[in-house]
Amino acid sequence: MSSGDDQQSQAFTKPTFTEAQASALVESIFGFKVSKIQPLPSYDDQNFHVHISRSQETTDDPVEYVLKISNTKSSQTPDLIEMQNHIIMFLRAAGFPTASVCRTKGDNTISLMSIDSGSEIKSYLVRMLTYLPGRPIAEVATSHQQLYEIGRLAARLDKALEDFHHPKLNLLHRENFIWNLKNVPLLENYMGALSQSRNREIVEQVIQLFKEEVMTKLSHFRECINHGDLNDHNILVDLSKSASGDAVYQVSGILDFGDMSYGYYVFEVAITIMYMMIESTSPIQVGGHVLAGFESVIPLTAVERDALFLLVCARFSQSLVMATYSCQLYPENKEYLMITAKTGWKHLQQMFDMGKKAVEEIWFETAKSYEAGISM
Repeated sequence: MSSGDDQQSQAFTKPTFTEAQASALVESIFGFKVSKIQPLPSYDDQNFHVHISRSQETTDDPVEYVLKISNTKSSQTPDLIEMQNHIIMFLRAAGFPTASVCRTKGDNTISLMSIDSGSEIKSYLVRMLTYLPGRPIAEVATSHQQLYEIGRLAARLDKALEDFHHPKLNLLHRENFIWNLKNVPLLENYMGALSQSRNREIVEQVIQLFKEEVMTKLSHFRECINHGDLNDHNILVDLSKSASGDAVYQVSGILDFGDMSYGYYVFEVAITIMYMMIESTSPIQVGGHVLAGFESVIPLTAVERDALFLLVCARFSQSLVMATYSCQLYPENKEYLMITAKTGWKHLQQMFDMGKKAVEEIWFETAKSYEAGISM
C-alpha cells in the first residue's frame, strides 16, 4: 500500500508507463513475449496483469503474471524489495498461497532500470510475480468461520516468519515508515489534509491516546515481522467444496508484501481486524472472530489484549488520513485510494462512540465462545 520510509510522500514519483512500454519491459528483462497486458489498481506503484505467449520451451510455465514497477522512492531500496521477494519465496515453500517470483534473464529477482525524462534520469525497480487466481475477500460476504480462518492465517504468517533468516533482515526496522503501527504519531505531519470536523477530532484523540497508552507499553509487546497489510483486497479466495460437500471460500492468495516491517503480534491482529471490518454489515462483531482465529495459534498476553481496541482505532486513523492526503496529491487515483474511507470513518466513529469497554466485551466474549466450541 505504501511508498518508502520517508515522511514526505512528495519525495517520490509514481511510475506512468504505457501498456506498450510495460510490454517492452517484460520482453527485454524477462524474455517473455506478451500477448495481452492491462493495468491493475495500485496505491503508489504501477502494476500490470500480463498474459504471455506460450512457446515450446516454456510449456510448463505460468501464462499470467503481475509486472510490478516501484515508485522512485521505493526503487532507492532495492535490497529491501529483494528481501521481500525472498520472503514471498520462503512462505510459498512453507505452504502459504503466495506468488512465485519470476527470474530475470540475468537470473535475478529484481531489475533496476533508468529512464531519461529529459530534465532528469529516474530509476525504477521492476519485478514480476505469478498471477494468483481468486477474488478479493472484499467481494465476498464473509462468514464467522472465514473471519476466524483469516485471523488464524495472520498468526500463522507471523509464526512462520520467525524462521526466516536473511543477511539484511535489519532493513525491516523501518523507523520512519508511516505504515508501521508504532509510527501513528507521524500522522501529525499529515493532519492538514483533514478539515476541522468530528473525524479530525477523533484522529487527534487517537494519536494522543496512542502516545500515552501504547508507546509507553511497546516493551511489553512481543516483537515479530508483520505482513502489515492483510486488507480485504490483499487476501484472495476461491470456491471449493468442504468435507460435507458445501461450497466454501478458501484463501487462494496472499498479496502485497510491500508494507512488511518489524512490529508486534498484536499489531498484525489489529490491522487484520480493522480491514475485515471495512465491508462487513456488522463490523463491531468482526473483531472477536478474527481474534479467536489468531489466538488459536498465538494467544495474546493481557497487556497486548488491553491495547487491541486502540490499535484498531489507530490503524483506521492511519488508513483514513493517508488516503485523504494521497488524494490531494493524486486526484486521478481517488477511487482506489478512498476504498477504505467509504465506510471507514463511520466504523471509527462507531467504535469511539461505543467506547473501549463495550467493544472489548463483544470481542472477548465472541473469542471465548470458540474455546467452548459454540462460536457466536
